[in-house]
Amino acid sequence: MALWGSGVRIPSAPPAFARSGSGERRLPRRSFSGGGLASHSKTGPFHYVYILESQLGGKHFYVGSTQDLGSRLAKHNAGEVPHTSKFKPWRIKTAIAFTEPDRAAAFERYLKSGSGRAFVKSHL
Repeated sequence: MALWGSGVRIPSAPPAFARSGSGERRLPRRSFSGGGLASHSKTGPFHYVYILESQLGGKHFYVGSTQDLGSRLAKHNAGEVPHTSKFKPWRIKTAIAFTEPDRAAAFERYLKSGSGRAFVKSHL
């Protein structure tokens, strides 16, 4: 799909590395309180790619990755991350768990790109 006259193309589907069967596990959509998530799989620790949403009106978002969602969210909300300290408190809007760290890094890079931001806006 293209926006007329803008030259911007919005993908109709996520890239191949983000589709089911690529080693990721989607977490249920809910407010994250920091507990109750298994942090290890049979092949090793999960690598999470997450999208934060500011609770100050929901206009600000942040994409990041970590192996420990609970402590990372606590750091964002404590103001220890300079990029997110202005718009705290944050909540996790979406988190995807990968078993392979290189796939998690590739997906995070995609979400931070122009087409990745458009994908997030239209699908999440």
